[in-house]
Amino acid sequence: MTTFSVRKFFAAAVLVACLPLMPHTASAAPAANLPDFTDLVDKVGPAVVNIRTTARVSNSTRGLPPGMDDGDMSEFFRRFFGIPMPNSPQSPQSPGTPNTPRGGNNDQDQAPDSGGGDNEQNSGVGSGFILSSDGYVMTNAHVIDDADTIYVTLTDKREFKAKLIGVDDRTDVAVVKINASSLPTVQIGDSNKVRVGEWVVAIGSPFGLENTVTAGIVSAKGRDTGDYLPFIQTDVAVNPGNSGGPLINMQGEVIGINSQIYSRTGGFMGISFAIPIDEAMRVADQLKTSGKVVRGRIAVAIGEVTKDVADSLGLPKAQGALVSSVEPGGPADKAGVQPGDIILKFNGHNVDTATDLPRMVGDTKPGTKATITLWRKGQTREVPVTVAEMQPDKTAKVDQKKAPTPKPRASNALGVAVSDIPADQMKSLKLRNGVQVDAVDGPAARVGLQRGDIILRVGDTDITSAKQFEEVTSHLDPSKMVALLVRRGENTQFVPVRPRVAK
Repeated sequence: MTTFSVRKFFAAAVLVACLPLMPHTASAAPAANLPDFTDLVDKVGPAVVNIRTTARVSNSTRGLPPGMDDGDMSEFFRRFFGIPMPNSPQSPQSPGTPNTPRGGNNDQDQAPDSGGGDNEQNSGVGSGFILSSDGYVMTNAHVIDDADTIYVTLTDKREFKAKLIGVDDRTDVAVVKINASSLPTVQIGDSNKVRVGEWVVAIGSPFGLENTVTAGIVSAKGRDTGDYLPFIQTDVAVNPGNSGGPLINMQGEVIGINSQIYSRTGGFMGISFAIPIDEAMRVADQLKTSGKVVRGRIAVAIGEVTKDVADSLGLPKAQGALVSSVEPGGPADKAGVQPGDIILKFNGHNVDTATDLPRMVGDTKPGTKATITLWRKGQTREVPVTVAEMQPDKTAKVDQKKAPTPKPRASNALGVAVSDIPADQMKSLKLRNGVQVDAVDGPAARVGLQRGDIILRVGDTDITSAKQFEEVTSHLDPSKMVALLVRRGENTQFVPVRPRVAK
């Protein structure tokens, strides 16, 4: 038995030794088809930079206990620990946290001396890439937030103090400039041609590890995360410090800026998001020209159109942007747009989701005359609108009166009791019609209606009085959903409700 086992082992060893000499089988072929990123990294890598930001912190604001100053703390550290106080001129510098840049070109590129009244402390690290050989660099806006000084480090270890050219928080894009020439640059691609499933590469500085390369595929396009732009979703490993770095296709073209990750831990969990480079370049061009981004606005607040709302209003499919409120005196108000309208097209372009509209309007030059195609009461109509310039966000205030004490009433098919709105309150709320909800139960309570809500429309019928509301609801078909146009606070939305069967 022992001899047989030894012979089997010897035969197996001979077989394994001979395997490398045998021709490759079909099962090994796929390995030869895996992408090789080496040439791509050699081409693009030199144009990717590390960005380090610092903030000045006053020596008098170290957070010392009351009655103690730097001298007291220095004596404390010397006596009990035998070392200088951290961050003092005599203390050793920690690895990875330089107080002076490396390889600056001239005096103005050097970091300030930390021995004065303020200390320069590292406040963040990120990535970027060089747009032009004369030193324009693109990164994320959040990378340079609250920075007093911005340092850009090249792959050849030269470090420059950068000048901030412009920031656009809405798209999370920023442009900085360094005093250099003949720099390597990236090649800009076309993010509209990106295909789901194609290989992509990220280069950046995760956790401060400069020029780190990771690869993966495009997982999805046009991903709506609630921000201004539709993102490119990938499974490329992106971590803190990768922000602002390029997302590169297999042709070595930049197709996006790595900007966000989905994470419950703060680290990479398999999902990352990049800003499409087409949108980013439009922003960068304006920042380089004027230092700011000018956008159009039509002054409406919008929401999604759900399938239930679309079905109840007779829309063929759930699409468009539901107008929840219209700013008085704004472009949309002057054009006749009303809360409850659904905007289907802007200047001939389909509005598939609510987030499409802000991008379309924002990309339109202020003063442009555009056409809005909207859905109202079962019909489409076109209205002309003159696009205005977007101003800094401001909170509108509406004088709303406290809802009256609910009156005991028999509930109708919708399970909602209403009352007429006083004329002065209608005027202050800038309403043309509507009734106020006094109490809810049954169907209305299940869909979230609340006391104090204002019902403007039932189906396609504008509600002008409590009496009319009772008449309209008495003829509702319990087998069909009906859409209520409801105003709550400053927002207006459709709420689909299924009437209950009369007892």
